[in-house]
Amino acid sequence: QVQLVESGGGLVQAGGSLRLSCASSGLTFSNFVMSWFRQAPGKEREFVAGISWVGSNAYYGNSVKGRFTISRDNAKNTVSLQMNSLKPEDTAVYYCAADNTPAIRTRAPEYDYWGQGTQVTVSS
Repeated sequence: QVQLVESGGGLVQAGGSLRLSCASSGLTFSNFVMSWFRQAPGKEREFVAGISWVGSNAYYGNSVKGRFTISRDNAKNTVSLQMNSLKPEDTAVYYCAADNTPAIRTRAPEYDYWGQGTQVTVSS
C-alpha cells in the first residue's frame, strides 16, 4: 500500500531553519505532484508548497514565499522542504501529500495520499 513518511520536524528558535523530508513507497512517485501542507491548532489545513512531477515547477503559499524551498528526488522517491527564517506563526503539523495530476493543486481534498505529519514548533 502507499506510504508517505515525514521526518525532520522539531523545535527551533525564530529565525532558524529546519529541513523536512518525506519518503514514499507503494506509488509511481514520478507520476505524482508532491506537496506540503500544514495545520495549526484550530485552523484549516493550509497549502505550503508543491512541486511538479519532474521538479521543473514549484508553487508556494504566500506566507512562505522566499523562505521555504521544495525539492524532490525521483530516484530516491523523496520530497523535501527546506524552511529558513522560521517564524512562530510557522508552528504547525506539516504533512506530505501526493496528487496524481499534472497540475499543482492547493486544495487538500484533491490530494490522494497523505503522511501522518511531523510537528514543527518555532519559539519566539
